[in-house]
Amino acid sequence: MRKIKIIANENQKEIRIDKFLKKNVENISRNQIQKLTLSGSVMVNQRIVKKNYKIKPLDFLEIEISNIPPLLDYLEYKNIIAEKINLDIIHEDDDVIIINKPAGMVVHPGFGHNKGTLIHGIKYHFQKSNFHKFNLYRSGLVHRLDKDTSGLLVLAKNEYSKKYLFQQFQSKTIQREYRALIWGNLIEEKGIITGFIGRDPKNRKRMTLFKKNESHKGKYSVTYYKVLERFKYLTYVSCNIKTGKTHQIRAHFKYLGHPLFHDSTYGGNKIFMKKKCSNQNIKFLKNCLKILSRQALHAISLSFIHPKNEKCYFYCPIPEDFKIVLQKCRKIL
Repeated sequence: MRKIKIIANENQKEIRIDKFLKKNVENISRNQIQKLTLSGSVMVNQRIVKKNYKIKPLDFLEIEISNIPPLLDYLEYKNIIAEKINLDIIHEDDDVIIINKPAGMVVHPGFGHNKGTLIHGIKYHFQKSNFHKFNLYRSGLVHRLDKDTSGLLVLAKNEYSKKYLFQQFQSKTIQREYRALIWGNLIEEKGIITGFIGRDPKNRKRMTLFKKNESHKGKYSVTYYKVLERFKYLTYVSCNIKTGKTHQIRAHFKYLGHPLFHDSTYGGNKIFMKKKCSNQNIKFLKNCLKILSRQALHAISLSFIHPKNEKCYFYCPIPEDFKIVLQKCRKIL
């Protein structure tokens, strides 16, 4: 549990508390604000307030935010329509589900994604499976993957499992390996990328690393990488993340000057160092961009202590689009 304390400016204009919190609390959604106010976790001048309260000059706010990601509440659960979606379930037991998420699938319902998400498919799976005693609103996403990132994802099937797994994420004992194809030739065979990561003020859809004197704008992040193969214009790497921040690997390699192959958000959808490429190689790379039409990032393995206190390891090979591009690079570059 973390507590945020804010004192409104003496020149503060009257404004609804939800708009004030959205502006003054980092990485908080309107949906989270609504839940916090409904649950009595927002106090002004030591009194619980409703969501339509208007902030006044010198108001003293206290907000309690749980470190554990909230479970889907019952209303959200009821509003999600179960959809028959082919899920690649690697493993399932009474406590966890391990899924190989394809690129292009959104994990959680949200603005612009009110159907076709992994959660819609999970609800259908629960209804059709023998695990009738498990309800989606009591389960939980312990971590997420970007829409166009493929690979392994773990979901908890009950509250105990969710807390048990989340504690491992918090203590950084869960091992996650990713495979990425990046532009350019990395100097070092292996290395560590660190920095304070946060929303890019120039483009809210992407993340950026801030300088030390701006560390308050972001959260500390750590990525370990190791070169697996080198090609003429690309490098194939293995990444282990000790922190799981939004777009972490994508933003980290952009920071190094080596954006992920076909990562349009971070400039990887354009041919890197095009002036140094021959016409033949430009044609080849353009063809590869057509084959792998999303960022080249795959969560290949996952290791953690199961809620039953057993060590688990799961692996899923890179998908076909990624695999084809690698094979072509090995022959031509």
